[in-house]
Amino acid sequence: MRLPTAPRAALTRLRRDAVFGLAGISVQFLALLVLSVPWLVYSDTAMPLLGVLVAVALPIAALVAAGPAFTRMQRRRFKGLLGIDIPGPARRGPELRYNLLVAPAVACGAVLAWSCAFVGVAAPTALWSELGGQVKFLPTAMAATFVTALGLALLALACWLTGALARLDIRAATALLGPDPAKELERRVEDLTERRAGTVDAADAERRRIERDLHDGAQQRLVSMAVNLGLAKATLSDLPEEARKVIDEAHREAKEAIEELNNLVRGLHPAVLDDRGLDAALSGLAARATLPVRLDVGIPERPAPTVEAVAYFVVSESLANITKHARATGAEVTVARTGDILRVVIADDGVGGADPARGSGLAGLVGRVGSVDGTFDLSSPRGGPTVITVELPCVL
Repeated sequence: MRLPTAPRAALTRLRRDAVFGLAGISVQFLALLVLSVPWLVYSDTAMPLLGVLVAVALPIAALVAAGPAFTRMQRRRFKGLLGIDIPGPARRGPELRYNLLVAPAVACGAVLAWSCAFVGVAAPTALWSELGGQVKFLPTAMAATFVTALGLALLALACWLTGALARLDIRAATALLGPDPAKELERRVEDLTERRAGTVDAADAERRRIERDLHDGAQQRLVSMAVNLGLAKATLSDLPEEARKVIDEAHREAKEAIEELNNLVRGLHPAVLDDRGLDAALSGLAARATLPVRLDVGIPERPAPTVEAVAYFVVSESLANITKHARATGAEVTVARTGDILRVVIADDGVGGADPARGSGLAGLVGRVGSVDGTFDLSSPRGGPTVITVELPCVL
């Protein structure tokens, strides 16, 4: 007959914790053997005080020197029996605290738990065996019942102690045998920063690939179609009026599609940004804007390509938002590099009231700036002016 799932899982966990505790006792038995060697050797010899001090100090020094070996044994115990991998390197002070204080204390607790279990099973068994299964007097029956209840309580206490000691050992070993938490956090932050930078670079490279495919593929096909439609409109003069209207409409839509595709390609990643840098790319944005834009770019040294792309996107999207929503008569864009920080400021004299929470395109800017560890600040009171200040690290 199979046990239900919950009791079976509890028994499996108890067996695992018991084996884990027994392995810990075995490791501490080795340490106890090292400590007892001088006393075993000189058990029949009267030692002076200095000899006693040496007999105490030398084994402790040996345990300290063997600390890394004991740590490796403990890590293998956690990995092999519980599947818990404790990374290195261990710190010397915490390592000694675990090996000389925590691990012996946990082993003593495990011995106590096993002693409780032995008493809990042996005492009632011995008493009932002595009675031969027959209770002749009431006091004897009461005593037997009391001993049986006490044995069951001790057995339950042993089970609880086994699990509690295993959990305590896990927490202590993770905290004391592992690397410095601050250094480990710093290492993880560095790893995440490198991975994020790689992801941003990969996304930027993908945008460039899409831009090349659109420019060399779909855009060229649209240009060819527009040229053919223009030739048809100019040369086929004997067509019916309805056909000429269809050709005129198709020609107009083809040119509009080319213009939209040009804007899309420039928005993805303009070629001039790679060829001539941020100053030239922003000059093109300012020239194409539908309102006067005063541009001031002072960059003695070009930042990383990804940072340039983010700065360009911020200015492009901001000018588009100003045109659509601000009802402004002019805008000003200032780009300057101070040390390793690229500072971009976009200001307009519009009605203000811009809010990233309303989905005006500003939320996308905040995410794009945050992808390179930049900061985004918006000041847009009712009535204006609106000022966007973005600071980007020049080196990723």
